[in-house]
Amino acid sequence: MIPELGHYALMLALGLALIQATMPIIGTRTNDPVLMSMAAPTALAQFAFVAMAFTALATCYVISDFSVLNVFENSNSQMPFIYRLTSIWGNHEGSMMLWVSILALFGALVAVFGNNLPMALKANALAVQGWIAAAFHLFILTTSNPFVRIPQAPFEGRDLNPILQDPGLAFHPPLLYLGYVGFSIAFSFAIAALLEGRIDAAWARWVRPWVLGAWMCLTLGIAGGSYWAYYELGWGGFWFWDPVENASLMPWLAGTALLHSAVVMEKRGALKVWTILLAIITFSLSLIGTFLVRSGVLTSVHAFATDPMRGVFILAILVVFIGGALALYGWRAPLLKQGGLFAPISREGALVFNNLFLTTACATVFVGTLYPLALEALTGQKISVGPPFFNATFGPLFIPLMVVMPFGPLMGWKRGDLLGAAQRLLAAAILAALAMAAAFALKQGGPVLAPFGAGIAVFVMAGAITDIVERTLFLRVPFRAALRRAVGLPRSAWGTAFAHFGLGVTLLGIVAATAWGSERIAEMKVGDTLEIAHYRLTFAGLFNRQGPNYRDMVGRFVVHRMNGDILGVMEPSRRSFPSRNMTTTEAALMTRGVSQLYLSLGDPMQNGNLAVRLYFKPQVLLIWLGAMIMFTGGALSLSDRRLRVGAPQPAKARMALRAAE
Repeated sequence: MIPELGHYALMLALGLALIQATMPIIGTRTNDPVLMSMAAPTALAQFAFVAMAFTALATCYVISDFSVLNVFENSNSQMPFIYRLTSIWGNHEGSMMLWVSILALFGALVAVFGNNLPMALKANALAVQGWIAAAFHLFILTTSNPFVRIPQAPFEGRDLNPILQDPGLAFHPPLLYLGYVGFSIAFSFAIAALLEGRIDAAWARWVRPWVLGAWMCLTLGIAGGSYWAYYELGWGGFWFWDPVENASLMPWLAGTALLHSAVVMEKRGALKVWTILLAIITFSLSLIGTFLVRSGVLTSVHAFATDPMRGVFILAILVVFIGGALALYGWRAPLLKQGGLFAPISREGALVFNNLFLTTACATVFVGTLYPLALEALTGQKISVGPPFFNATFGPLFIPLMVVMPFGPLMGWKRGDLLGAAQRLLAAAILAALAMAAAFALKQGGPVLAPFGAGIAVFVMAGAITDIVERTLFLRVPFRAALRRAVGLPRSAWGTAFAHFGLGVTLLGIVAATAWGSERIAEMKVGDTLEIAHYRLTFAGLFNRQGPNYRDMVGRFVVHRMNGDILGVMEPSRRSFPSRNMTTTEAALMTRGVSQLYLSLGDPMQNGNLAVRLYFKPQVLLIWLGAMIMFTGGALSLSDRRLRVGAPQPAKARMALRAAE
C-alpha cells in the first residue's frame, strides 16, 4: 500500500506542477492578481505531495520491502541502517526522486520567504519552477518510476553497489543536488526578469542569497565526492577529470562567476545582461550534468542509467529549457536597460576579470568533456581526453585568476588605485616569495613549477588576511579599536576573506600532494618492510573479518619512524560482497598533521605474496580543509543581514530594528 500511496502522490504533484506552471503566467499576462497569487500555495502543495512520495520510498527501503523492484535491486536486509537509507539515492530512480524533492523544496522556500518580491516577478519565477518540476515529474513517472512492484516478492535484495556502501554517500549526493537544483532559482528569476522586461539591483539582491547557498552546497558536495573517491577507489588521487566529476565542476565555475557578477550588479547596477546570461548558463550546466550521469552515455562509478529512452527524454528536457531560455534571452535581453559604467582599474574591473577567466576555464572543461562524446556520436570514432589536456588548459587559466584575486577586495568601486593596492599587498608578496624560496630549497625533486604554485597559494591566503587587516586598521590603531572595527565589519566582508583564504589553502594542498608525493608498489610477504618518505612499514600478516553483508581480507602493517619508533598500525583490506559477487579495495589512511600515508592492497599472488600500493601524500588534507573554509566563508556571507532578503521578522524585531535605525 505504501508504494501505491507514493506513486499517487507523485502523480498529484505532477498535476499541481502543471497548475503552478500555467496559472501564474496567465495571471501576469492578464494582470489578474488572483491567478498570480495561486503560485505560492500551489508550490507548497506540490512540495507536500513530493515529500509524501519521497517518504514512501524511504519507508520501503527502511523496512526492506523487496516487493518494490527498486528496493530489491539496490538494498539488502543485512545492510546497516545507514546504507539502507542512503540506498535511496544510490540508484537512478531514487536519485531522481531526491532531485525533484529538492526542487520542490526550493520552490516552497521561495513561496514562503518571497513575500517582499513584486507579485509578477514571484509568480513568473514560481511558474518557471513549476515547468521544471513538471518535466522531471513526467520523466520519473514515464521512464524511472521507483514504485514499480514485483509480482512475486523475493525474500532478499541484490544489495547496493559495494562501492557506494560508504558513509560519504549519505552526504555527497544530497549536497551536490542542493547545489545543482539550487541554481534553478537563479534560472527561474532570470527567465521571470526576461518575461517582465525589467531587471535592477534589487533583482540581484533577491537572487544572490540563493546563488550563494547553492554554491556553498556544491562546494562541499564536490569536496566530499573528491575525498570519497580518494579513499574508496584505491587509486590514491583526489581528482581524475572523470566526465562525471567535470559535470559538477562546470556549474561550480559558472556559479562562482555568477556570484561575483551579481555583486557588481547589486552594488553598481552594472553587468545586468551578463548576469542574466550567467544565471541561465549555470543551471543549464546542471541540466547537462544530469544528462551525462543519467542518460547512459557514460560508463562510470558515478553514472546510474543505461536506458537510452531515459537519455532521449532528458535530452528533450535540455533542448526545451536550455534552447528556450537562450532564445528568450536573445529576444528580450537587448530590450533590458544597460547598467552603469566603470573604469577598467576598479573593483568592478577585477570582478569582470574574474568572470572572464572563470567562464573561459568552464568552457575548456565543457569542450574537453563533451567533444569526445559528440565526435563518437557523429563519426563513431572514439578518442580519450584526459588529465594532460585539462592540466594544460585549465591550469594556465587559473594562475592569473589567483594572482589577481587579492587585488579585487582592495580596489575601490568605479575607479580604483592599482598602485595603492599593490603597496598594501607588498607584505603578502614578500611572504609568497619566501614560501617559493623555501619550496625550492626544501623540495629538490618534483615539477620545477611547483614552488611557484605554492607561492601563489600563499599570496592568495596572505592577500585575504591583508584585506581584513586593511579594513580593521590593525597595527595602525590601538588593538581594542582594531578589535571593535573587526567586530563591526559586515559578515559578507569576513565571508569574502574566508572564501579566498580557503581557495588558497586548497591550491597549496593540490600543489604539495601532486608535486611532492611519493609512491611505492611492491610485492610483500610476512615480515617484509617497505620504506617511503620518513616512514617504514612492516607487513605483520593477514586475517579475515566478517561484516554484516561482506567479508574482509585484512592486511596488518606496523608503521615506524625511521628511528624505529612505532607510530601505529594500518589495516587495508579487500572486501568481498557475496550478494553482488564483487570485491572492493578498502584503503587504510594514517594522518600525520595534514599529510597522510595511504595504503591499499591488491589480490594475493600464487606464490603467497601480496601486492601493495603505498603513497605518502604531503599536505593532502589541505585540499578538503580549504573547501570547508570556503563553505564557512559562504555561510558567513549568507548570515549577513543585508543578504537575508525576504526572511520574515517578528513584529517586535522589526520595531526594534526600526528604532535602532
